[in-house]
Amino acid sequence: MPELIVGIDLGTTNSLVAVCDEGGPRVIPDDRGRPLLPSVVRYSAGGVTAGYAAREGTGEGATVSSVKRLMGRSPADVRADLAFLPYGIVEGPNQTARIKLSPSQTVSPQEVSAVILRSLRDRASAALGAEVRKAVITVPAYFDDAQRQATRDAARLAGLDAVRIVAEPTAAALAYGLGVGDESRRGRAETVAVFDLGGGTLDVSILRRTPPGAPGGTEFFQVLSTAGDTHLGGDDVDHALAALLLRESGGAAATGAAVAAAESAKCRLSEFDAAEVRLPIASGGEYRRTVTRGELEGLMEPWIARAMACCERAVRDAGPRLRRTAGGAGGVGGLDAVILVGGSTRIPLVRRRVQEYFGLVPYTAIHPDLAVALGAAVQAGVLSGAVKGALLLDVIPLSLGVGTVGGAVAKLILRNSTVPARATEMFSTSVDGQTSIKLSVYQGEREMAADCRRLGEFHLRGLPPMPAGIPQLEVEFLVDASGVLQVSAHERRSGRRASLQVVPNHGLTRDEVSRMEAESLAHAREDLTRHRVVDLVVNAKLDLKWIGERLERFRDKLDAAYAAELDGLVASLRGFVLRGDADWASVDSDAFHRAKEALDRASVRLQEVGITESLKQP
Repeated sequence: MPELIVGIDLGTTNSLVAVCDEGGPRVIPDDRGRPLLPSVVRYSAGGVTAGYAAREGTGEGATVSSVKRLMGRSPADVRADLAFLPYGIVEGPNQTARIKLSPSQTVSPQEVSAVILRSLRDRASAALGAEVRKAVITVPAYFDDAQRQATRDAARLAGLDAVRIVAEPTAAALAYGLGVGDESRRGRAETVAVFDLGGGTLDVSILRRTPPGAPGGTEFFQVLSTAGDTHLGGDDVDHALAALLLRESGGAAATGAAVAAAESAKCRLSEFDAAEVRLPIASGGEYRRTVTRGELEGLMEPWIARAMACCERAVRDAGPRLRRTAGGAGGVGGLDAVILVGGSTRIPLVRRRVQEYFGLVPYTAIHPDLAVALGAAVQAGVLSGAVKGALLLDVIPLSLGVGTVGGAVAKLILRNSTVPARATEMFSTSVDGQTSIKLSVYQGEREMAADCRRLGEFHLRGLPPMPAGIPQLEVEFLVDASGVLQVSAHERRSGRRASLQVVPNHGLTRDEVSRMEAESLAHAREDLTRHRVVDLVVNAKLDLKWIGERLERFRDKLDAAYAAELDGLVASLRGFVLRGDADWASVDSDAFHRAKEALDRASVRLQEVGITESLKQP
């Protein structure tokens, strides 16, 4: 029996979990049939919640959204977003961005993402009837090593082994090629572009799909090039429109309300030519204006220009297989299809510009919100053995190298190299008598270290003193199939060795991850109980509302004993809700559950009475 591995799309706005079995890949919905889980986490006195409950929560507490933009980043990296985030950012150890929940409490983006991943894991475990421990998790193709490491850390904190990190557009191509796309394409080789534009990131990847040469043969998916921007997505459109609304309202509106109104208007303008915005202002009045699609598209022009520049880079890096026609007016020669992925590709201007650039009508048969999760499930199926005859060859998005004397970078592995990748280079010293060598690891395309991103550094110590230029230091870079870097160094004359999995400057140390993981295990029972009480409070409040309304409406249709029984059960459950709201630890969750179940069972006759009375209405 194949091993159980799920696919997870950990998105900026929404996240999903999917599985691939003999019936093909499918997204696993929640108990209300909703495939998406909003990537929102709420911290309050009642506990930590994720998804719809977190997004709709009110009252005291802190709500965290768009955390994907903070993964593996420093406060300086996210400075442009600070005005639009509903929470504060402070600097933690190793220059990491930490989220300020209260004056005395901060959390890392990895911990927030772990809450989302844990919710998806629990959803999948409940639906599949087995505990889920392993997952293929997708990330933007242009995520650097720090961001990929952060995603791995989040998975570990959620109790998941991230067996593979896959680029989102690559996953979408897998969904397109295996059982989800047009079957008529399966028999021939083709080159496809995946344009993946979500809430926070853009990726453009060019892939070559080679069908199996014989029945039972292997289907290859090879990434030829990738380009993108980890800070370009639908959130930026929301922020641009919100900034306009705030300026015009004289700054009298709350930033959060302006962003919410901007997002709503953006979505409506994908279907209509105009949308009305209503924004509460501090004076108690309301700021109103109509936003037209043309006006929004004008605000989007710089954003679109950045997206098209990524398309240009991806086409250029794909090599001679693709060619731009004269002046670019006729599109891209050698390309068979363009696949649109991500919620922001619903914007008409995006679809129009992508079609104009590539010269092809985009392929939209795959649901843009589901494609990445379905592809992740396909890759999970390949790793588990549930899917036969497919091989994915991904690439590294940015070059990797070592800092040298004078501030330059010696690149060992170039961008768009197929992973797994391995490279070695010989170095020596520049100073007589050195007994240690410091190696700084960089990622980026510029030639000078100051213009690249430093991932981390380590020391090779204990070298015998030798004249400059005599030590023979062999440095090896190894990038695994998930795009995660391992560095080792060997000084040949002395035999000294050092190796490490690079912990990025803007990442969690291994000790921090281990501590967080240990804390989650130590408090697992307490956390589960707290989570259960929070869920019971939310659901019981709904029961009390619906049953209470029907009880008052149809009380005269009930016998006195039955009505008194319902009154007693309602009072009992309301007591549990009040205590749970005040102090979750004071509540016996099993007794709370029994009280809720008792009211649910007893209210069946009330519901029947209500239905009967409703049918009597003319």
